[in-house]
Amino acid sequence: MIEVQNLTRVFRTYKKIPGFWGGVKGLFKRDFEETAAAKDISFTIAEGEFVGFLGPNGAGKTTTLKMLSGLIYPTSGQARVAGYDPTKRENAYRRLFALVLGQKNQLWWDLPAIESFQLLRAIYGIPHAEFKTTLDELVLLLDVGKKLNVMVRELSLGERMKMELIAALLHRPRVLFLDEPTIGLDVISQKAVRSFLREYNRKYRVTILLTSHYMADIKELCERVIVIHKGNKIYDGALDRLEAGSGSRKKILTFLPGDTSFPETWTSGHGETKRDPETGKFTVRTPSETIVAVSQEILSTGPVADITIEDVPLEDIIAELFTSNDAKSQPA
Repeated sequence: MIEVQNLTRVFRTYKKIPGFWGGVKGLFKRDFEETAAAKDISFTIAEGEFVGFLGPNGAGKTTTLKMLSGLIYPTSGQARVAGYDPTKRENAYRRLFALVLGQKNQLWWDLPAIESFQLLRAIYGIPHAEFKTTLDELVLLLDVGKKLNVMVRELSLGERMKMELIAALLHRPRVLFLDEPTIGLDVISQKAVRSFLREYNRKYRVTILLTSHYMADIKELCERVIVIHKGNKIYDGALDRLEAGSGSRKKILTFLPGDTSFPETWTSGHGETKRDPETGKFTVRTPSETIVAVSQEILSTGPVADITIEDVPLEDIIAELFTSNDAKSQPA
């Protein structure tokens, strides 16, 4: 459904010299700086896949989505979505996809959401019966029936995001680009949006490319992730393989000593050990295969009031991936 080959986008920015005379000099001679937001990115996504698109701020995620949407042109490389070239901006292609930007609105601020939906119906030429069926289904799934006639600016952030999703899906797109759709939402709203996206993807096999800084979104929705850093693709594969990779094949074991007889300077022989001086808790980061040995080591040292074993957070795994990539890119 999506084919990307060596996609590159370079932005050219003017470097202004500070002060009045700097502005005057800029009238005659200007220095420019080129920044590659995306560098030779290549990947393919099959129909119906739900793929996470990860990277730190400024990595090039939104730039890539905008190139796939035809909003900006690539400097080099090419992309095809369902056989279409996004740079041509054909009407047939624009009816095929939808782009939802979590930090930008497509709904009219001072109008009720239902009026924006009616306008979108006219823009896309959706038959009235089909429009009503689709709208009723989306409203039911997102539970916003009582808010359709409320002005968008009076909706909560979570309600507004749900309306944005409805607006994006009214024309039944085959491809959905989501850029931070849960940003700023409370836990309940995040859960509702995730549940809706999961069900919608399962029911209609819509191809979805999702960017998010909330790892809960990625873990609950995506089996595959693409990770980019400083414009370069550094990982493309299954999420569980990333979590089980060589740099993250570890678990965290946290325990609270039962009394003061437990040595404050205790250190495990099987992993990195830290102690929180305020709570008194010890944390041991160790490979999963030594969890039993570490547990026995702890229990043989002294009484324990509480013990917890958990996976390394996905956020830490991704951060380690960025750090290792930076280390590799440093000159020897």
